[in-house]
Amino acid sequence: MEIEKFPSALMHTIGFSQVLRTDPEAGSARVRFVARPEFAHSNGTVVQGGLVTAWLDCSMAVAVHAKDPTASLASLELKVSFLDRAEVTTFEAEARILRWGRSVVFLDADLFAPEGRLIARASSTGKLVRRS
Repeated sequence: MEIEKFPSALMHTIGFSQVLRTDPEAGSARVRFVARPEFAHSNGTVVQGGLVTAWLDCSMAVAVHAKDPTASLASLELKVSFLDRAEVTTFEAEARILRWGRSVVFLDADLFAPEGRLIARASSTGKLVRRS
């Protein structure tokens, strides 16, 4: 999958590493992020929640792009549940499209630590934006 649609400076800033897998038919994506020490508080041990939120939001945008490369995602609502601490390491986010409408999409995503521990879960409602 080509990731050029996403601003490279932003992707670098949030620690984007790579798209591991997409399934356009299912509307899903698995994306890797690498937490850097400057992302962390609590003496450099816990990644700040806004970055965790950005990872989940980004992975859902990748799922949308996988299903329809002409569509962009504008988040209308985003809920994140932080289930465990996110340490400075590598994470993978698994995003899924739950319902695809003409202009609105419902999504969810999970963030996993390297050993498979669930760190955070998000659900989102987004507007599909298509440039004509």
